Amino acid sequence: MSSDTPNENVIEEVFAVIEDRKETLPADSYTASLFTHEKGENRVLEKLGEETTEVILAAKDENREEIAAESADLLYHLLVLFSMKGMDLDDLRAELEERR
Repeated sequence: MSSDTPNENVIEEVFAVIEDRKETLPADSYTASLFTHEKGENRVLEKLGEETTEVILAAKDENREEIAAESADLLYHLLVLFSMKGMDLDDLRAELEERR
């Protein structure tokens, strides 16, 4: 795979890092802080709303680079929420498959 080709497993890899941070709780990790802070879940929910709005605004402005960047932020926080709720990517895949 060339460096110009996106890694098709990157979502799985990001989710694995999130799961690892949840278990190991490194002190300098933003992700770990979401699992340990008393308002961690609320912070994740707030970030989901914030990032959703930013995706919408980027789309309105037809800014592809910003759409991708804000969508990555949105997906990251959604994956953190999945982890917090004991869900994984198979839960998402099953739901999408059922809808297909």
